[in-house]
Amino acid sequence: MKFGFQTTLADRIEICGFGVHSASPARLVLHPADCDSGIVILRTGLPGGRERLIDAKWRHVTQTSLCTVLGDASGASVATVEHLLAALAGLNIDNALVEIDGPEVPIMDGSSAQFVDAIDSVGTVTQARRRRFIKVLKPIRVDQGRSHAELRPASRGFRLDVEIDFDVATIGRQRRAFDLDPDVFRRDISRARTFGFVSDVKKLWQAGFALGSSLENSVALDDGAILNPEGLRYVDEFVRHKALDAIGDLSLAGSPIIGAYQAYRPGHTINAAVLGALFADRKSYEVIEGAQRRFYGVAAPAGRVAAAFAANAD
Repeated sequence: MKFGFQTTLADRIEICGFGVHSASPARLVLHPADCDSGIVILRTGLPGGRERLIDAKWRHVTQTSLCTVLGDASGASVATVEHLLAALAGLNIDNALVEIDGPEVPIMDGSSAQFVDAIDSVGTVTQARRRRFIKVLKPIRVDQGRSHAELRPASRGFRLDVEIDFDVATIGRQRRAFDLDPDVFRRDISRARTFGFVSDVKKLWQAGFALGSSLENSVALDDGAILNPEGLRYVDEFVRHKALDAIGDLSLAGSPIIGAYQAYRPGHTINAAVLGALFADRKSYEVIEGAQRRFYGVAAPAGRVAAAFAANAD
């Protein structure tokens, strides 16, 4: 993880697809954004032609049961944001405006790979403001049933240590640790796809979820057998995808984290809960700019791009 200066996209990117849960089509446009804007979602296509801005921050998480959903008090929301946010965070993109006209980020192939390819196709630019970081000062742990997750202090960078444990021989118990940087994310994490069991998917279909799920965007297991004819992209693709999800969810801190995240049987709910616990204790973190301590709390000012769109939102 480099301290350095903030970055944004070198040009706009347009991506079209459909949601894995809603099966609704969506047009996604990633725009460059000003310094200190952070990642902001512009949700268009709302009833009455309305538009809403939603900061990609932990306080705007409204649901975590099947995916991470961001929303606001008006009812505007965007679901399944984690794979896109993981790509932006994994490639050290600090500022971007994410314009989307549907209720769910396109699932693409079930990983972050196509978002990474799109970002790499236009490149990034360095901006004239130093990057801000959230530095973990003391351990923060959350336990939920058999799952637990903890953020711990680290002298530098961000280390991710994820372990999963399934009663299915094809998956079993897998653990991977990564010292995150763009090269590691591209090579070792970004291509890991979401996965599920056929028996669970059938139940989700009956409940109106996973309507867009298929072998094109998920690794499917039936009685322990992998149904995808191409097989796995990594021997331990399952735990790598859980790491990918955690990167996207933890990016909702609003700035890169300097610390270590260790999780056993993680999911979107516990990832969000750890951030909530961190920010509930102001002595557990500090915000630094470059290598120097700046201030406590998280209060990054909105950039001009966000302000311009806010003026047109109701």
